[in-house]
Amino acid sequence: MVADAKPRRAEEAASHAHQVPARTGHTQRRNTGMPLRPEMFEGHAVNRSAAERRAATLTTRRSVKKAHQAAWLVNAVRCMDLTTLAGDDTAARVRRLCAKARSPLAPHLIEGLGLSGRSITTGAVCVYPTLVEPAVRALEGSGIPVASVATGFPAGLMPLDLRLAEIRYAVEQGADEIDIVVTREHVLRHDWSALYDEVAAMREACGKAHLKAILATGDLRTLRNVYAASMVAMQAGADFIKTSTGKEGVNATLPVSLVMVRALRDYGDATGHRVGFKPAGGMKSAKDALAWQILMKEELGRDWLAPDLFRLGASSMLADIERQLEHHVTGRYAASSRHAMA
Repeated sequence: MVADAKPRRAEEAASHAHQVPARTGHTQRRNTGMPLRPEMFEGHAVNRSAAERRAATLTTRRSVKKAHQAAWLVNAVRCMDLTTLAGDDTAARVRRLCAKARSPLAPHLIEGLGLSGRSITTGAVCVYPTLVEPAVRALEGSGIPVASVATGFPAGLMPLDLRLAEIRYAVEQGADEIDIVVTREHVLRHDWSALYDEVAAMREACGKAHLKAILATGDLRTLRNVYAASMVAMQAGADFIKTSTGKEGVNATLPVSLVMVRALRDYGDATGHRVGFKPAGGMKSAKDALAWQILMKEELGRDWLAPDLFRLGASSMLADIERQLEHHVTGRYAASSRHAMA
């Protein structure tokens, strides 16, 4: 038996740390963008050694344990883009994913954490454009947004008119968010006008759907390029910037993420717009979920611990989070078969 005090502490921590309101869609004012201003990023120095030292100490300077750790893990679930982007995806798989998004944690965990009556869902479900329609139907009434990758994901090496047509198709199917990929060559050649024009055109094609710009940081070679690409994407109107497609050799890392969130902060200071951040790829454990939330809290503050401004692109992470919460509630780790697969 688990003492009654533990669920109460988990509930208090969840309420105090992050709150757990029902998902009702986007509430943030959209980033309207601005004219291209290279002076905001050209010549901006990024000290790789300092970024790596800062990232390495993030998780050692803040300890999150017991009920508070459980609250942070529940919050990670709320900020997760539950994703399937496989070549053998089917409508049936998407419906199963959406069912998991509606109820990502087993009922006995919800009860044991003292969260009965709370609406705990994932931040979004992300699929390919041709599977948006079944996702929309499966999530009807839940308030969970449907995100779609587009623009020739993951490489993005398609003519621009075809990439824009793919965005419009996904939006017509009902997508609330579009995860676009940028042309890496524009960044590597420092052709900022071409990158700006490309993202601005994609933003226009999105219409009311929110645009999440994937920078594929593992392909960009330097942290200066990461900072510059982040700033150009935001100037062009991106509502979120995202590290990776998950298909690169190197995906989300804390040093790269640190540089991107510093760009978010600088852009916000200059324009008043709050742009969201999504690390994706390579994150698999509950420990990773804590590390990236600590980064957001330390660098940008509590507001960036909500799904309107922060997403985790890591579906496989959910299984480990469930195991850790199972241990918190029962004192035992459950076999993976105990938790429904996404």
